[in-house]
Amino acid sequence: MMPDPVLYSFRRCPYAMRARLALAISETRCELREVKLSAKPAAMLAASAKGTVPVLVLPDGAVIDQSLDIMRWALAIRDPESWLARDDPDLIGACDGPFKHALDRYKYPDRHGDDPQVHREKGLEFLREIDRRVGSAGQLCGSALGFADAAIVPFVRQFAAVDPAWFATRALPDLKVWLANHLDSALWQATMVRHAPWSPQIGAQSADFPKTE
Repeated sequence: MMPDPVLYSFRRCPYAMRARLALAISETRCELREVKLSAKPAAMLAASAKGTVPVLVLPDGAVIDQSLDIMRWALAIRDPESWLARDDPDLIGACDGPFKHALDRYKYPDRHGDDPQVHREKGLEFLREIDRRVGSAGQLCGSALGFADAAIVPFVRQFAAVDPAWFATRALPDLKVWLANHLDSALWQATMVRHAPWSPQIGAQSADFPKTE
């Protein structure tokens, strides 16, 4: 029997979140290795020198170390809810580019030496577009959850969590419903189970993912 792919992940990383969502919906079995970012395992760094999660190591030794590529790989194998039909590369590009740039400087102002409120307002521009899109259709590419939603929602979650009290006062009614529905879903909960960091030195065990009953 072929071994499962190995997924190096970090629970709170939005890039890893989107990869886990696609692996879970496709029911692609993995050996999940939770990474402690301050002590990245040598096996992960040997597989991918970039040193960031997610990293997926396939049974034949091939490595996929970009989150969107992991999503597409998993969904090419099995796509039971037709996520690939509901993609929007331009919107995802705006999320991963200008919105992520603003999010990082809003969340970590000391790290970047910028005014967080300036970048918070820039991030809001993207969120208003998300609010408009989901208000007209329910999800980003129609009425059903798809690839674009799974790729973007982890970053919207991170933005909302920087200052929840402030975020609650923003006029983004449809986005807030969309976000809450995703975070309350069984799929999301299945991808956010806590695992101890994996390390061959201390004998911490990897986890089966997605978890079966």
